Amino acid sequence: MKNKLTDLNDHLFAQLERLGDESLEGEKLKAEIERGKAITGVASQIIANGRLVLDAEVAKSDHQLKFTPKALAAE
Repeated sequence: MKNKLTDLNDHLFAQLERLGDESLEGEKLKAEIERGKAITGVASQIIANGRLVLDAEVAKSDHQLKFTPKALAAE
């Protein structure tokens, strides 16, 4: 499975819609809030990883790196 940042965006907006459901109450609401926290935690890590890759690409293009990390060499 190949996910894209647009997929992440879709998941985040779907979660936002679920949290906006005014019929959720009690345990169902608490469960959805916990689910939302888990989703945002994973999303934060995905975004941080993407930022790291972007920063590495910028450094590579600016000739700040004297070597190419294996993760970037495959491109």
